[in-house]
Amino acid sequence: MPSVQDILDRKGNKIVTVSANDTVQEAASRMQAERIGAVLVLGDNGEMLGIFTERDMLHRVVAQRRDPGETHVEEVMTRRVACCKPSTTLDECRLVMTNNRIRHLPVVNDDKLVGMVSIGDVLAQEVVAQQTTIEYLHAYLRGRM
Repeated sequence: MPSVQDILDRKGNKIVTVSANDTVQEAASRMQAERIGAVLVLGDNGEMLGIFTERDMLHRVVAQRRDPGETHVEEVMTRRVACCKPSTTLDECRLVMTNNRIRHLPVVNDDKLVGMVSIGDVLAQEVVAQQTTIEYLHAYLRGRM
């Protein structure tokens, strides 16, 4: 069964973070530069305080007409963050993401942040696994005919 580790092996362990004191404008610029939909928010000691997502920006900044240059990330971030482990299966990730209506899961191993996966990563990994299965089946059928 494919796991989060399979995704990390394919895409790497890059984690994009911002400080709780950064402005929403700074966080949005970082997200745009990295072409990602979420950043982890870290405290001064490197502890994870929350996550800041495109949805947070839309609902808590834009819809409320807050100034992104004056609003700090800590004011509008999501504080309760669902996480997974490298050994978590993709089925479990999909279930957590669907049930909680979230698109990103930080990956934690032994209380250490080791990566981040998105629903897009999960789907891409599943497509790779399905494509491999299809290729094996085609090869089997061609060999049997």
